[in-house]
Amino acid sequence: MKLYLVPTPVGNLGDMTYRSVEVLHSVDLILAEDTRTSRILLQHYNIDTPLQSYHIFNEHQTVASLVERLQSGTTMAVVTDAGTPGISDPGFLLVREAVKAGVEVECLPGATAFVPALVQSGLPCDRFSFVGFLPHKKGRQTALRELADEKRTMVIYESPYRLVKLLDELQSTLGTDRPVCVCREISKVHAESVRGTLAEVSDIFKQRDVKGEIVVIVAGKE
Repeated sequence: MKLYLVPTPVGNLGDMTYRSVEVLHSVDLILAEDTRTSRILLQHYNIDTPLQSYHIFNEHQTVASLVERLQSGTTMAVVTDAGTPGISDPGFLLVREAVKAGVEVECLPGATAFVPALVQSGLPCDRFSFVGFLPHKKGRQTALRELADEKRTMVIYESPYRLVKLLDELQSTLGTDRPVCVCREISKVHAESVRGTLAEVSDIFKQRDVKGEIVVIVAGKE
């Protein structure tokens, strides 16, 4: 019995590792955040392992039965739409319960959006704070205020539809001159990194129709 967490490409399908492909071929069942998205990846690598839906809306209801199947000898792999399961994606709950039940758990190394964004940002990456997605409504202002005194580089995930709002909120909290790098469409054809102050970068994206996956890297307080 074993549970694998398998990272999947955040952009280019060629970023899939050989070992990840081998594991997805070998397991009995793949748990997928969105079976439609994962099926495209599996077809690309000729993987015909059975798929089951596993996402934030059903993980609490299914975790007990999945752990029972793992204990009975079923090997499983968890994949998300992109990146490493458990990083702002489903996976943690199943891992926690599997560990409690004595099931072996292994996370394969692979794609995670914030790592290339952080490294290519030009901001210090020896110490950083992974913020992930801020709350949409309740608790958002509190979360923003907590970032004001953070001295480490901050890594924030955001929807393209809320990017400009986030940059303006960060200006109000951290100041207009705080350095920032917005990385968009990592590993895809139209990948880009936009660097500058919060005010400068906000003005740039106000002139655009923002699309794609977004990672915002913000300098810590000096």
